Amino acid sequence: MVQKLDASLHHYAVVIKEQVGKDVENVSGSGAAGGLGAGFLAFSKCQMKAGAQIVIEESHLAEKMRDADYVFTGEGGIDFQTKFGKTPYAVAQVAKKLGIPVFALAGQVGDRIDSLYEAGFTGIFGILPGICSLPEALAGGGGNLARTSENVARVVKAARVNLQ
Repeated sequence: MVQKLDASLHHYAVVIKEQVGKDVENVSGSGAAGGLGAGFLAFSKCQMKAGAQIVIEESHLAEKMRDADYVFTGEGGIDFQTKFGKTPYAVAQVAKKLGIPVFALAGQVGDRIDSLYEAGFTGIFGILPGICSLPEALAGGGGNLARTSENVARVVKAARVNLQ
């Protein structure tokens, strides 16, 4: 399916270049949301900007984080692709600049997360208590998130007590 979608995006870019005269195929973000970025580039006078960066800037996140001891962030699934424009990565970058530890919580922790630690994440935790279906995971999301957050906070508290 990925190959078919990729081929379709390539065809879309070729048609845009032929019909509109704009080469959008290798522009960062042009394939986002199924090619919506390419459409905006082809048919409007827009500038591409990462959505996560817009959220970070518009929410004044750095100012709000400045006095934090820890930052918690997360997403449904976290893996090596998280560093390619996803919001938790952008949050971790802001926290890293401020020297604040970052804990990521996710429904699913995927492959090759090692590079995320170098990028500013302190710890990455899966919140599911075991194997379950997607509807079960979604239904229990709030409780699972609360339980895992509490467990991380307990570890942080114990570490602080031991350092004193």
